[in-house]
Amino acid sequence: MAPYSETVFTNSPEETIEAGRRLGKRLTGGEVIAYKGGLGAGKTTFTRGIAMGMGLEDNVSSPTFAIVNEYHGDGLSLYHFDMYRISGGEALETTGFFDYMSEDSVIAAEWSENIEEELDGNTITVTLELTENGGRKITLTDPTGGNKFADTWN
Repeated sequence: MAPYSETVFTNSPEETIEAGRRLGKRLTGGEVIAYKGGLGAGKTTFTRGIAMGMGLEDNVSSPTFAIVNEYHGDGLSLYHFDMYRISGGEALETTGFFDYMSEDSVIAAEWSENIEEELDGNTITVTLELTENGGRKITLTDPTGGNKFADTWN
């Protein structure tokens, strides 16, 4: 089955949060979301929306200095990683990354380019790009090709 891909354009932080919220509502646990996008692309803003969609009420912030921020609710937990200073399997192992993987959690990893070789073929990719008008182009790719995320933003 071919990978599923969908793109949305947002023009404000609120719209980026809403796009994340819509994705978060479809997550069922066990997913790893690998973010791609430069500094200021909106990765943490998008993660705020994912947390809202998952029903988490925490104030989501960048995990830059902590490496991982944890958000827990009544159902699924969200583990938000920053891989900016991590490269390769050994460094990834020291973060406890693999210990966080479970059917009761979702992992969202910023700067996933640094650990790409360590991620499996089922990893969902969310690419965030700045547009000329200051908005965002957000592309979701699900390599499993299922329809779980079909029309996420419609």
